[in-house]
Amino acid sequence: MNIAVAQSGGPTCAINASLAGVYSAAQRNDEIDKVFGVLNGIEGIINEELVDLSEKITSDVSYQLLLRTPSAVLGSCRKKLPDHREKSDIYERITEVLRKYEIGMFFYIGGNDSMDTVAKYSAYLKDMGIDDIKIIGIPKTIDNDLCETDHSPGFGSAAKYVAATVQEITRDSNVYSIPSVTIIETMGRHAGWLAAASCCIRANGESAPHLIYLPETTFSIEGFLSDVKAEMKKYRAVIVVVSEGVKTAEGKFAAEEYQSGQKDVFGHSYLSGIGKFLEKLVAAEIGCKVRSIELNVMQRCSSHIASLEDIRSSEAIGMAAVKAGLDGQTGCMMTFIRESNMPYSYRIGTVEASKAANSEKFFPREWINEKGNNVLSPAYDYLMPLIQGELHAIMKNGMPLNFVI
Repeated sequence: MNIAVAQSGGPTCAINASLAGVYSAAQRNDEIDKVFGVLNGIEGIINEELVDLSEKITSDVSYQLLLRTPSAVLGSCRKKLPDHREKSDIYERITEVLRKYEIGMFFYIGGNDSMDTVAKYSAYLKDMGIDDIKIIGIPKTIDNDLCETDHSPGFGSAAKYVAATVQEITRDSNVYSIPSVTIIETMGRHAGWLAAASCCIRANGESAPHLIYLPETTFSIEGFLSDVKAEMKKYRAVIVVVSEGVKTAEGKFAAEEYQSGQKDVFGHSYLSGIGKFLEKLVAAEIGCKVRSIELNVMQRCSSHIASLEDIRSSEAIGMAAVKAGLDGQTGCMMTFIRESNMPYSYRIGTVEASKAANSEKFFPREWINEKGNNVLSPAYDYLMPLIQGELHAIMKNGMPLNFVI
């Protein structure tokens, strides 16, 4: 039997570790012959774009490079499959290609929308009575908004990047004697996990960030200005971290006038601009020195400060997915189940992919203070284990080496 693995959705700096885990587990199992990498997600199956990974991962050095390389080396896509009962030809094509390459297990590494693909193709296989092809979802997302799992591979490294960058910005902002406000915008459409992760710098004795705003609470412009003025009485340089998706009481994105209004194929709005919006607001209403910083894609591609815990657990969940498939499981998503914070421990399980598809896990409201402008200690307890350790880059000519297909 051969197997195939693809990557989908937004990249992370740990998604390739899960790919590496699938490959490693397959290489150690006599039931599996070839491991095919599928280019550009499910579109790569439809277009018959597959590569034999044994021709690409040729040594332990290349495997170690794969673990350390950010983004999705196989490429990605954002393709929404139709209901197979309304349009079955695309499912027939996927099955045709999998059979041509004698693929008995297909692993799809992705987020909420990718689990929709896993659930839909699994339903098709079941309805058609096809039991010799298994499909298993392997979670990933920097937003940490996948349901049914304690955390998502990729989040720990993104959280570590956010926290470290906020700490560096804090150092920079304290250089001058004049009062200032620095607003740092993170990703997070509906879930504020990344912005909340900035609280981790308090482990190093920082008072910053002084204000944290998440989409899980209502954002008030008047409240924001009042909060900033109050913090300026205590700190010369005020640090604010805000999720891109914060909304007003009317349910509108607070920075709607700075956003394109365009949506992807899954109906998700393209967001950004809250930082610039708040910068102009502070300049007009308070009049102090102010700047905004949008962390943007650096949150998902900055492997130079990846969390070792994130990389190792991402590799482990990829390996566990192969075992689950060999055990006969299909139509499921792999999950992390946390057993304790201190010491940190978890186990890996499975859940029906349909339970994670097209749904979001929000930052717990009880982990946010009453005013909705900061996070509480349970957030810190949850986050800290996920950012531990470093996986040092393999360097050449003063720069990190990356794995390229």
